[in-house]
Amino acid sequence: MLNDLDPGKLKNIYLACGYTDLRYGIDGLARVVQEKFNLDPFDVGTLFLFCGRRAGRIKGLLWEGDGFLLLYKRLEDGRFQWPRSRGELHQMSPREFRWLMEGLTIYQKKAVSEVSPKRII
Repeated sequence: MLNDLDPGKLKNIYLACGYTDLRYGIDGLARVVQEKFNLDPFDVGTLFLFCGRRAGRIKGLLWEGDGFLLLYKRLEDGRFQWPRSRGELHQMSPREFRWLMEGLTIYQKKAVSEVSPKRII
């Protein structure tokens, strides 16, 4: 399900760095968003991602306007490359989201970035 999400259709994607207790359900994760990060979990089109100590499991929280969608993904083999700096929230681009879902780090050192031409040929 997470792999099928089109990140380009989402307004914002936030990744909660560090560890989150994945025993939390919808209410607990929404509380983390409100109290720890001072954001509105009821923002339509905003996906919040959380990872526990086992980097092979993540949860996503998405408000769809009429209710929350709680997404859970457990890898059978492998780990997500999750940033572990505590207490931080990272706003992700659609490109970084795809990298994360592919098992890559969101901080690619050699990614080609888009540039605007400076001269006319």
